[in-house]
Amino acid sequence: MSVKIKAVKRINPLDLAQPAKYYATAITDGETDLEALAEDISLQCTVTETDCLAVLAALERNVIKQLRNGKHVKLGRLGSFKVSVSAQGQDNEEDVVASDVTKNRVLFQPGKRIREMLKLLTYQKVA
Repeated sequence: MSVKIKAVKRINPLDLAQPAKYYATAITDGETDLEALAEDISLQCTVTETDCLAVLAALERNVIKQLRNGKHVKLGRLGSFKVSVSAQGQDNEEDVVASDVTKNRVLFQPGKRIREMLKLLTYQKVA
């Protein structure tokens, strides 16, 4: 199966005077959720769907807990998560304070198998 793409017109934010260009953009083809993942996992092993869902829900809670505590969360071959921030710059190191943080996000670093999958992806343009 291929990842679907479409053309999207965008301007260059670094040079607003340049004409806009069209760029390929991946489009999602539906979604899945914890319940669907739990069902799929239960069909691939001896664990019940309810047990899978309980483990996935506990994983979510614990990843959030560890990220909140400033941990780099490594999930084996799946990959790892960590919190990243953007902040206002200060001239001196001692002037940097927590209130300088203007934005935060969670970064995901995929594991080896996901990186290999990305190398093998194929694409299909849709209207």
